Amino acid sequence: MFTMIGSLVFILGLCVLFYVLLHDSASKVSEVVEGNVFINGTASIAETDHNFICATLDYGPSDHCDHGFCWGKATLLDLDLNNKILQNAVKAFSPLKIRMGGTLQDRMIYETPGDLKPCNPMAVNSSGLFGFSEGCLPMSRWDELHSFFKQTGAIVTFGLNVLYGRSVESSFSVVGDWNSSNAEALLRYTANKGYRILGWELGNELSGKGIGTRLTPEQYASDLKALQNLVNDVYSGFVVKPLIMAPGGFFDRNWFKDFVDLANDTVQVVTHHIYNLGVGADHHLIGKILDPSYLNGVVSPVSGLQDNLQTSRTSAVAWVGEAGGAANSGCHLVTDAFLSSFWYLDQLGIAATRDTKTHCRQTLIGGGYGLLNSSTFLPNPDFYSALLWHRLMGSRVLSTNFLVMKNIRAYSHCSKNSTGITLLLINLDGKMTAKVRVSVKDDSENGTLILPQEGGPSHKDRLSSTSRGSVTNQSFREEYQLTAKAGDLQTQVTVLNGRILNVDSSGNFPELKPMILNQSDVVTIAPYSIVFVRFPGINITACL
Repeated sequence: MFTMIGSLVFILGLCVLFYVLLHDSASKVSEVVEGNVFINGTASIAETDHNFICATLDYGPSDHCDHGFCWGKATLLDLDLNNKILQNAVKAFSPLKIRMGGTLQDRMIYETPGDLKPCNPMAVNSSGLFGFSEGCLPMSRWDELHSFFKQTGAIVTFGLNVLYGRSVESSFSVVGDWNSSNAEALLRYTANKGYRILGWELGNELSGKGIGTRLTPEQYASDLKALQNLVNDVYSGFVVKPLIMAPGGFFDRNWFKDFVDLANDTVQVVTHHIYNLGVGADHHLIGKILDPSYLNGVVSPVSGLQDNLQTSRTSAVAWVGEAGGAANSGCHLVTDAFLSSFWYLDQLGIAATRDTKTHCRQTLIGGGYGLLNSSTFLPNPDFYSALLWHRLMGSRVLSTNFLVMKNIRAYSHCSKNSTGITLLLINLDGKMTAKVRVSVKDDSENGTLILPQEGGPSHKDRLSSTSRGSVTNQSFREEYQLTAKAGDLQTQVTVLNGRILNVDSSGNFPELKPMILNQSDVVTIAPYSIVFVRFPGINITACL
């Protein structure tokens, strides 16, 4: 008991320290700096799935706690699927990809007809693998989940238990082949019920050195072949079969290279996990989130995986299958606060530019890093950040460079379901206001479009050399400015264009209304703020 009290006091002390540091920075006088964003509109540099945003539902008992933060009833086994806020949150994306899985998926068995043993939930058990007893997924819960997915329009993937029927040696290596009989029962039940599954993912965090245990690339490739045969058999009469996905682990260049070469055409989606901030109890989290050089560390795994895919014979694509910022449930009032949107949106931008097709946030709900609060179901700030990305940023990614200011992060895409382009600007500086000019170049027509500023040459003069890359008569732009309530980066309240975003008493979400501004006005980014800017009147070759 004294150990638990000491841990809680320690975490509380860290949060107080975080608060003091943030408010000390925010109290300093802001300076104004001018800068330029250059966008190449000739061709896209990468392409994501149309539905890039994804969120996870994880396993775990309600008494599962990390550094004093407990999950409660916020896992796929016991989550209240009838909660109106939860339902509306998923519906808001129309559709949202949901990945079901996590570390404990490999400790799960699936209830099958005629089972003699009771289908008991898992429990914390220090002597069990990963620190938990084996658990069971009842088919009644599976039915409830799919009813929820159908009602909300979600697109789902599911992580299968690759350790089923195996033992683990003292060296943490896995012994024997995967016993696919339990997975086969689940697949047949799912197909017979007509439940739609986008993909079946095999295993979780067993690549490279693994977490708790590990598989060799050779064994993983063999297991995937067994899954492929199973999927082909179960879905033999289906026009479209579910994707086969793996390995859902941390990127290890040599391990992944061997795995991709061996799996070849067996796997359609190669998934990896990113927790670039370390663990939730790390008292350096805030500094890491606001440090551009630290955020750039994400480039290595996403680029490395693309290198592996491009140099192999595979046609598989890359997903970030799980990313929560900080591992072990994140950190309350950091990874579930406004501050979290800085690393999250930046990671979305980096992953998209490296041709990552989908990015799954850990979690939709659960732990200290959910898009929704685990107890109240109310949206945390990252929910609104994810929703704006989903609605504004299209699948085609544009080359974007920001000069002068290292603390400004800039990403642009062709707009989603709309003409024009959308620019995302992230200000990691608490003292600096940025005044930004936007230039768009379209080399295919030797034209450079510089959005005219007040007092500059006329619209016509600016665009005289631009043909295909051009501005139409839509001379306005839409702007979505996200800031923290009262400037407190550890708040869980988001302000959009000066208006606090609140869910009403019926569980309905607020409209995300933009400010309508003159296209020629300078884009202003306040300290510690995020701005999405949609230019509907800019038509470039890359977006046609």
